[in-house]
Amino acid sequence: MGSRPTVSVIVTTKNNQNTLGICLQSIVKQSYQPIEIIVVDNYSDDDTLNIAKRYATEVYTQGFERCTQRNYGVSKSTGEYVMIIDSDMKLETDVVAACVKMVEDNTKIAGVVIPEESYGVGFWAKCKQLERSFYQGVDWMEAARFFSRETFDQAGGYDESLVSGEDWDLSQRVGEIGKINRINQYIRHNEGELKLIRTLKKKLYYAREFKKYTAKTSSTNVKGQTGIIKRYSLFFRHPGRLFANPILGLGMLTMKTLEFLVGGVGYLTTQKD
Repeated sequence: MGSRPTVSVIVTTKNNQNTLGICLQSIVKQSYQPIEIIVVDNYSDDDTLNIAKRYATEVYTQGFERCTQRNYGVSKSTGEYVMIIDSDMKLETDVVAACVKMVEDNTKIAGVVIPEESYGVGFWAKCKQLERSFYQGVDWMEAARFFSRETFDQAGGYDESLVSGEDWDLSQRVGEIGKINRINQYIRHNEGELKLIRTLKKKLYYAREFKKYTAKTSSTNVKGQTGIIKRYSLFFRHPGRLFANPILGLGMLTMKTLEFLVGGVGYLTTQKD
């Protein structure tokens, strides 16, 4: 029996000492081997680098935005497959095994979506958890995170001019090469102690950069990604889930409405290059 292909898991970091250890432990504990862990840090000034060195195969420092970090990490990897993970994510034990099996069983599959669940502390984290539950299995909201190295290179990797929408952009280009499919195992996204004001500031920042993505893409998915009506119809299509806890449901809708308002201001006030 031949040796199994190596999977390179790329993790980008920037002052993530509170979540990185959990993330890397979940990769180390994967049922599939061999795995190499490539951490690319953006000049952290907390304990992130020390944590990374405890678990990672290689640790590098590379600045700019995460697209640059991710491409750099892939360039330094040796695996036949690459998986792109954020430092606030925790993988279920069989995630890597399921991804490898999917692409090995069907050579037409070019990218694999790993569905996400949110968790965290406090009311707004619970609202975000509820919101994210509506996106599972929705093609225009999910993006692939697992690819063969050959496919990643053929697609051109992440577009380093993008700060927002880069996951969708790469997934769409990979989808032109082959099929995108999803596994049943989950990534758990650690929202921490989510604060509404911090969420809105983050939304404003990314919205100001989103025009580069919408100007580039020809995908019809962008109508759902940016459309308020389509997003809300997705929520209200499942009223039992939305209002199982009425206060939580109303909180989630309030948070999402504020995000759309702030995002709209950011998008519309963006200066053209």
